Amino acid sequence: MSVMDMVVVGVILLVISLAVWKIVRDKKRGVKCSGCPDSGKCDCH
Repeated sequence: MSVMDMVVVGVILLVISLAVWKIVRDKKRGVKCSGCPDSGKCDCH
């Protein structure tokens, strides 16, 4: 693997980690749909 491949893999892992972290954080706060702009005020599903 070249250095560029490792950088790309690192960036992808970082993005996935941040997305999972945001979903977990929102669920702990009681947000029903983390992607919805009105997630704290609406009945999403």
